[in-house]
Amino acid sequence: MKPKINATSFGSITVRRKNFDYDILIRLDGQIEKRRKKLSKEIYGTSHKISLAEAEYIYEEGTRKIIIGTGQIGFVKLSKKARKFFKEKNIKTKLLPTPEAIKLWNKSKGKTIAMFHITC
Repeated sequence: MKPKINATSFGSITVRRKNFDYDILIRLDGQIEKRRKKLSKEIYGTSHKISLAEAEYIYEEGTRKIIIGTGQIGFVKLSKKARKFFKEKNIKTKLLPTPEAIKLWNKSKGKTIAMFHITC
């Protein structure tokens, strides 16, 4: 079941009334994981550019859409390789500042996954 996101502020996100102080990934089955941002940081020196390795980790068979919360003011971007990977998998990607991405997530239907960056 898709978890409802209650709120976000710089450095935190609240899902099902539980506060997380790190970036999260929400899987198709509703499970919440800590984002593996080191997969991008190792390549680009920052977690603000999603690498192919991180995109491959985020991906789940059956996903139709991914919502990416790009941070409180929107610093996170997809690398060209990550964008190409999602396009080849026929996954619609929506990148929005985290507060806007949360609104979209809470309204979304279907086979959707999400990743939320909670700072910047």
